[in-house]
Amino acid sequence: MNLFTARLTGKMLSTEAFEKTIHDMQERVKRWRAIEKSPELAEYVELKKIVESSEFKERKNELVNRKYKDTEEGKKMMAYEHIINSREYRRYQEALTDPVFQDFLKFRETPEFQKINSFKERWSDSSLRTYYRLYNSSYYKNYMTMLNSPLLTQLAVLEKEVKTPEFEKRHALWADAKRWEHSEEYKTEQRYLALANSADIKFFYESRKEKIDWAELFRPSFDDDMSSSKNWQAGFGYANPAMKDGHSRTSERQAYNNGKNTFFVEGRMDLETRHESKKALAWDEKRGFVEHVFDYTSDVMNTKEAFAQESGMFMAKVRSQGTGHHFFGLTTGKLKSPMIALYHFNGDIHQMGFVNGDRTQMVDLRGMLRSMYYVYTFRWTKHELVWYVNDMEVLRLPNRLPQEAMFFLAQSWLPMNEKGGEGKLKIQWARVYRSVE
Repeated sequence: MNLFTARLTGKMLSTEAFEKTIHDMQERVKRWRAIEKSPELAEYVELKKIVESSEFKERKNELVNRKYKDTEEGKKMMAYEHIINSREYRRYQEALTDPVFQDFLKFRETPEFQKINSFKERWSDSSLRTYYRLYNSSYYKNYMTMLNSPLLTQLAVLEKEVKTPEFEKRHALWADAKRWEHSEEYKTEQRYLALANSADIKFFYESRKEKIDWAELFRPSFDDDMSSSKNWQAGFGYANPAMKDGHSRTSERQAYNNGKNTFFVEGRMDLETRHESKKALAWDEKRGFVEHVFDYTSDVMNTKEAFAQESGMFMAKVRSQGTGHHFFGLTTGKLKSPMIALYHFNGDIHQMGFVNGDRTQMVDLRGMLRSMYYVYTFRWTKHELVWYVNDMEVLRLPNRLPQEAMFFLAQSWLPMNEKGGEGKLKIQWARVYRSVE
């Protein structure tokens, strides 16, 4: 696979652009998760249930569209006002407070009332003349009509109801032309709309998990900025304590130097291969462990004590310089278990892939500049293994899943049958995410 062409055509982001993408993605996820736990989102979810319920919609429709005259309160109040504002009732009320008319009513109950029809009696008595006029007036007829009318009974019933605090409250609601704006439901809806249109709530729902992609599927479990050696120890991190950790082979040109060739400088970890003589214990295929003199020293480092994880996502920003082999990847600490190469420079080209004896499957990465850092990513899911350089996928293997937790291994070496000399493996940072699939 030629990554030079991918870089030129824009199919692969530059390392700087990809790191910014990672940072931006992580910030988005951090914000997403903060909103996920916020009281505002919880309130929004509850309000959404309320305002989208059929009960709320019916209530809003009633408050907005129902006409005052169609309400029970409106009908009763209009009936009440129709009676008390009628000419007949007003004249009836006047009669109740008219002293002359009240005197007439009292006179009507006396025996003297019979004289009212006698012209002679009326002529001689001015009071009788007044009462006679009242007796024949429409004023008196209206009074008698109202007195015996069922309207007064109806009015009494209506008045008893419309004067109650409960009715007055309901009537005030329906008589208010802006009753919707003054209702509690309106306040609820306005709060819901304010939350729905807030930047955080919009961001939360626009950035659903499927859009957040890997940053949501994986959560941080290990992060090393290489500011110190706290996460690293010398050796291969063998699972068997009887194994002589950190040994070289007689088929190699370097002796591993127990961490003395590893330096944490300028925010990175450097494994140096130096041209210097060293006598060390080495494994020989025929004789076993023997003392051997090497022309070079180098190092092998691991994070076994700091972390070991099964599945997830493993990332590192790496480059190397000089000849020889440089490796950064994952191991189980067992000799015959598979290894994962996030980064391997084999003295000629870069590689990534799955290392496991005759089942090894590697992809050659051509067109990469040795002077440049790249971000190498290994994604280990329930179903497959995927390798990336920056944002570009370079290898995908189903059914190659390791069965044990793995930890980081950094190593530089010089095979005996290859040319090579001094060099460095440089790791600027390493991160691990645990899967939440």
